[in-house]
Amino acid sequence: MRQLIWFRTDLRVQDNTALQAALTSGPTLALYLISPGQWQVHDDAPAKVDFWLRNLAELAWALDRLNVPLLVRHVDTWAEAPQVLREVCHEFDIGSVQVNEEYGINEARRDRQVADLLAADNIVLHSHLDQLLFRPGSVLTQSGTCFQVFSQFRKACYQRLHTALPRCLPPPVAQEELDIPSDTLPALVEGFPIPPESLRQLWPAGEEAARERLDAFALEELWCYEERRDFPAAAGTSQLSPYLAAGVLSPRQCLHAALRNNQGEFDSGNPGAVCWINELLWREFYKHILVAFPRVSRHRPFRKETEALHWRRAPEELEAWQQGRTGIPIVDAAMRQLLATGWMHNRLRMVVAMFLTKNLLIDWREGERWFMRNLIDGDLAANNGGWQWSASTGTDAAPYFRIFNPISQSQKFDPDGRFLRQWLPELAHLDKRDIHNPAGLGGLYGVTGYPLPLVDLYASRDRALEAFRNLSERTV
Repeated sequence: MRQLIWFRTDLRVQDNTALQAALTSGPTLALYLISPGQWQVHDDAPAKVDFWLRNLAELAWALDRLNVPLLVRHVDTWAEAPQVLREVCHEFDIGSVQVNEEYGINEARRDRQVADLLAADNIVLHSHLDQLLFRPGSVLTQSGTCFQVFSQFRKACYQRLHTALPRCLPPPVAQEELDIPSDTLPALVEGFPIPPESLRQLWPAGEEAARERLDAFALEELWCYEERRDFPAAAGTSQLSPYLAAGVLSPRQCLHAALRNNQGEFDSGNPGAVCWINELLWREFYKHILVAFPRVSRHRPFRKETEALHWRRAPEELEAWQQGRTGIPIVDAAMRQLLATGWMHNRLRMVVAMFLTKNLLIDWREGERWFMRNLIDGDLAANNGGWQWSASTGTDAAPYFRIFNPISQSQKFDPDGRFLRQWLPELAHLDKRDIHNPAGLGGLYGVTGYPLPLVDLYASRDRALEAFRNLSERTV
């Protein structure tokens, strides 16, 4: 019986559960859907779509070595996916479709509709756990509910890992050649312009490039990850998030790379390895939340009472934040990094998110949307979870009264101003004390074109605290 593997956010051949299931079940064809209208609905960034297309080209080459033809079909939105899958199955006499699970509400609805339509023709859609270590709904509290606090979720995951460590699959074996040609791949999709070459070179496509980056990080940087990960001027993070978001790497591959460099330990041993594995589990946690609480996929806060918060409408301040013109150097440097590279250091994601939601008191959804429209590693669960954490509207959120002071954060994590000088050349002449807060020099620092701060950090902090206190009083 012929098999069809429908690739989505799993653009690899190594350790791919659905591909392995297909190849071991019968002659296999592959399919990828180009769906620009859906990508626009999801605010996917041009850099992210370009990254997908470049990885799709690498995937096609890898599939060719396995004698698996890759078909490409164009649909505007996923509403058209069921009929297109049905037509492909009829055209190529497909008896079974293999997919790896995806977890947003739109993805779940799409897969149900595809499964229902195919079932009418006696074609089965088989779904596999692949982009997570544990299937959502399988890691639960003693009362049978989804964990809402990360530390408790992490502890439960550790217990599971002790007894059932997920294994990586063996390399796939090439099948007999099929007399079916692969389709031509698009290099560009309308509505998603190709990003600058300087950005593309930061993120080479393909499994080989991803595994080289993973292996180098695990061997050279993992041991000091806990110490260096918060310093944006240092190469202290893995920068693997785009590859995980596109499925060019699996979380199992990442977990085992860490274990190989930590004597097989995941909750003891080297603090850097343990810390990085915890970051993998944060990614896992937010996916589980996405499934258990679908409202977070619908632009709603996890904490329902925060729907009553009175966010400010301040379009000029929002635009200044988006373009890196707030007058707060660490915020502006981080936002310029995002625009130039499609990526932002994780510590700075929290800093800029708290500045927007607390100091400017602008709705977290504005920041979430802007990030998705610019991030090469944009992922609904992780992005939403991070924004709601910073805005104090989400699960396991920062208490509303814990508000980062961006200048203090800058002084602590970029003490010499190296990161600031890289992205704010107009401040490069300032010494390592004044560069964090040039406005503190009054009119003496002589920076042409660099703006004064949008807000007073202390007064705006008090404003945010008052807004949250009023919310608490109304919900008592």
